[in-house]
Amino acid sequence: MLSLLIFFPLLGALGAVAVRKAEAAKWVALLTSIITFAISLWVYANFDSSGTGYQLTFQIPWVILPGIQLTYFVGIDGMSMLLVLLTTFLSVVTIFGTWNSIQKSVPGFMALLLVLETAMLGVFCSLDLFLFYIFWEAVLIPMYFIIGVWGGKRRIYSAIKFFIYTMAGSLIMLVAIIWLGIQAGHITGHFTTDITKLLVVAHQLPINTQHFLFLAFALSFAIKVPIFPLHTWLPDAHTEAPTAGSVILAGVLLKMGTYGLLRFCLGMFPQASFDYSGLFAVLGVIGIIYGALVSMVQTDVKKLIAYSSVAHMGFIVLGIFSMTREGLQGAVIQMINHGLSTGMLFMMFGMMYDRRHTREIKEYGGLAKMVPLFSVFFGIAIFSSVGLPGLNGFIGEYLTMMGSYYSPVLNTWAYGVWAATGVILAAVYLLWMYQRFVFGLPKGAHTVASHGAEHTIDTSHDEHPTPDLHWRELVAVVPIVFFMIWIGIQPMNFLKTSEKTMNGMSDGLLQMKQGTATTFLKQPVQKTVLKPNESFLANSH
Repeated sequence: MLSLLIFFPLLGALGAVAVRKAEAAKWVALLTSIITFAISLWVYANFDSSGTGYQLTFQIPWVILPGIQLTYFVGIDGMSMLLVLLTTFLSVVTIFGTWNSIQKSVPGFMALLLVLETAMLGVFCSLDLFLFYIFWEAVLIPMYFIIGVWGGKRRIYSAIKFFIYTMAGSLIMLVAIIWLGIQAGHITGHFTTDITKLLVVAHQLPINTQHFLFLAFALSFAIKVPIFPLHTWLPDAHTEAPTAGSVILAGVLLKMGTYGLLRFCLGMFPQASFDYSGLFAVLGVIGIIYGALVSMVQTDVKKLIAYSSVAHMGFIVLGIFSMTREGLQGAVIQMINHGLSTGMLFMMFGMMYDRRHTREIKEYGGLAKMVPLFSVFFGIAIFSSVGLPGLNGFIGEYLTMMGSYYSPVLNTWAYGVWAATGVILAAVYLLWMYQRFVFGLPKGAHTVASHGAEHTIDTSHDEHPTPDLHWRELVAVVPIVFFMIWIGIQPMNFLKTSEKTMNGMSDGLLQMKQGTATTFLKQPVQKTVLKPNESFLANSH
């Protein structure tokens, strides 16, 4: 079931290239993404939210050599289930919402989007670190070409910067994966990257070794999040990427970093996670405040939304390293919330960019009268990103701040208080941008005083008025708004999916912190017995 989910988009990618014609390629990509979303719903229907451990697992031998055993091993738990649903859902609405945004080499663009979907789903479903690393790196290739071929004026610079940043961190993680596999080999008799076996091995490592491996993994994930000060590739990538690239980059790709922090850093190196929790909490709070302050001075709408992502991802990092039930649950639901709200912001601005072909805020204004439907839906996305109660953004920020406030690991309420300032600053820069963008004076208009009152004189004489949302664009944004309201009003319908997984992780971490637990293996799939075996050294040589 999971293998079908992961690799079905590849069939659509081949179909999009085979048909060659632009319109046909769009329909092939849309149909493929819809079927993939339907498969993910089928997976969700077979997922037991009340269960613990990995579910729907599938494992077969892959690379079998003397002293080496690598397997194709996939499975999901509550955390990855939500991220899989987010990925397949956003893929559908992105293709539909950016239907006419790309004019050149459309079949190739659609094929790359579907290849990217396969790689992202593989990241969230892999339970073998070598397989995970392959999907992790595979994400770079389609995104590199999406930015570098279909991006803006500085697309080559942005694509190369994105590629170099993420590749550099990934290579360090690869070294850590190989080292862990060798250590597992000393015990099991063969090199393995099966996560269920590496969990046992990692927990038995000396604390200094845990620190090294934790940092090797964390650096790669921190770049992908991105965590301050490793964020500088993100504004360039977002600004130059086409609309579909920005939506997927903000909506899903950034979540791969926070997913990695949860799955591997906290899961495999709990003691090191305790020791570095304060550092990452500080960086998360700095990201929240720094991202908000820099957003306040932006004149480019896409760059403003990009820096807002740095701020919002800071809440997720803070929730992760609080290690409380509330913090971890808040981090997971905030991943979903950020994917919906920021993805919708990029998508809706992309719709307006296709009409006006400028990213400068000063070039807009008066949209409330010209495009009322656009103004309403753009406003909902703004309020969601601000964290207005009743919409999805509120519950995630609330849980992460509450989790950090009461965290016995962070051991101070200051993180939650400082993070709360980010909510205030978010309202400042987002509402200010919305006011200028939608209610400001149109370009070419000015005010004059007459009889003690001000009147607006419009001298722009726009011969080509801006059209409001097309029916296809409405079909793309309405489902996102539906989920924003649903999560805001009934968050437990979504939180219950990850509840068992995140509560088990938090309980295991806090018990280990208090010295009442000797292991943190909370995700059993099969009984893993590790016995000393001296022959591996000879085999590995």
